[in-house]
Amino acid sequence: MTNTATEASTSTSVATPQREDVAQMLIDRIGDQHLGLRTRTQDWTWDQVVHESAARGSYAKSLRGAGPFHIGVLLENEPEFLFWLGGAALTGATIVGINPTRRGAELEAEVRYVDCQMIVTDKAGREKLAGLDLGLTDDRFILVDDASYVETIAAHQVEAPQIDLGVDATTLFLLLFTSGTTGMSKAVRCSQGRLTRLAYANCAKYDIDRDDVCYCCMPLFHGNALMALWAPALSQGATICLVRKFTASGFMPDVRFYGATYFTYVGKALGYLMATPEKSDDIENTLTHGFGTEASPGDKAEFIRRFDAQLFEGYGSSEGAGSVVLDPNQPAGALGRPASENIVIVDPDTREERPRALLDEHGRVLNPDEAIGEMVDKAGSQKFEGYYKNEDAIAEKIRHGWYWTGDLGYVDEAGFIYFAGRKGDWIRVDGENTSALMIEHILRRHPKVIATGVFAVPDPRSGDQVMAGIEVADLADFDPIEFSNYLVAQADLGTKAAPRFIRVSTHLPTTGSNKVLKRELQLDRWRTEEPVYHWVGRGNPEYKLMSDADCDALEQEFHTHGRSRFL
Repeated sequence: MTNTATEASTSTSVATPQREDVAQMLIDRIGDQHLGLRTRTQDWTWDQVVHESAARGSYAKSLRGAGPFHIGVLLENEPEFLFWLGGAALTGATIVGINPTRRGAELEAEVRYVDCQMIVTDKAGREKLAGLDLGLTDDRFILVDDASYVETIAAHQVEAPQIDLGVDATTLFLLLFTSGTTGMSKAVRCSQGRLTRLAYANCAKYDIDRDDVCYCCMPLFHGNALMALWAPALSQGATICLVRKFTASGFMPDVRFYGATYFTYVGKALGYLMATPEKSDDIENTLTHGFGTEASPGDKAEFIRRFDAQLFEGYGSSEGAGSVVLDPNQPAGALGRPASENIVIVDPDTREERPRALLDEHGRVLNPDEAIGEMVDKAGSQKFEGYYKNEDAIAEKIRHGWYWTGDLGYVDEAGFIYFAGRKGDWIRVDGENTSALMIEHILRRHPKVIATGVFAVPDPRSGDQVMAGIEVADLADFDPIEFSNYLVAQADLGTKAAPRFIRVSTHLPTTGSNKVLKRELQLDRWRTEEPVYHWVGRGNPEYKLMSDADCDALEQEFHTHGRSRFL
């Protein structure tokens, strides 16, 4: 770090009042000499961040054409992404984060769907887009690593950044693609006002203030990094430390290099981190807290033990948030308590509220058919801002004046609320419902399982069977007999929940936000080049490696019983 940056990091500023839009939060940082943004090679004060943002906004306006002012950004986590976010806020543009893991026709359809006027990317990103019909001419692609880019930005620098006329809390700021783990992605609308409200709320919930050093390793095209790190840090003038992407091996070296105090995560990333060898000095770090979603209880407990930092496990989505409030006395696995009497668990068909869940000593729900239902917010329709150009999806979310999350949950007798997986994760085996998420938590406790995705596959006679994809470090290290013995020993694994099929992988397919892509696993079923083990019969699981002949015989059963349509 340069001497100038060191001096800047110790400066303070007068606390600013809460604002109503992102643009004003950014303007508040003019003159702020506190460190705003850091990478391994360069630092920027918040004042510099604002000026760099204003230059990108000026450049974008010079290219603006007719139609929605939508700017696609296809970049890894790098400073340019943040500068374009700031530029869009000041000028009233909308940022569309393009998922770099998408390819081909799927990528083409997503980009065309959101009406981008221009795309900010680099040469590697341009290669990914080559050959796709995006409805844009070559001059609409801005390459941040092109030799002329620095000169272009320099020509658009402004002395006094300001907010363009008409920009306010209602201005559409983000189009966030949903993860698409169980279906095609939708583009969630997020206004400047909504993101600003989330910024202040998340600072209060997750204890983020100006002294925090926020380590951003989750992708910036996703709501996790934007809503729980970038916007809160901006609101307080905290420091953001940026890395191109998450790596388990680089996590702790980065934390120590930056002196990071706060970070965000998703469940699989935490699983990868816990799979790294433990070191005697793990606890010697600067982290104090982090926020994330969908981590297994075992991974959370292990992280806290190894790194001595508090984890706030939350519930939310790109569409809506604020459904729960944390409680220091909440049981392991609970999300907290419902934020209001409007947050309820209902039968999706009758809209009747579900009874409380009865839990055994292992935390297993004894009455899942009665207690587990869909989480709804009876007042949530006022907060949901909709999907872009998708009225059918909006109608599915807003029914009878309620906001339907599409997520399963239950409330225990003490009033704590639990997440039980996505609606598509409800698996019905022999007439009984079971939650894929609960099975995933059990599988993740196995010391050699890094990540897992549990999903339904059709049964050749009726209903579904449970299939699990598990990720391990070495295929040769997977022992089906040992794994079967492990499952038998799990007191909280229901008799219908043990997977009939297990796909063993060293790299399960994931979304750009590190969630296991279950829809791809479901499409493959047992027809994959990776090893798949099948348990046939009753009693304790006995897994046998499937051959092509075994797959043929299984699929013949579907034909025999008139269920070939399920294949």
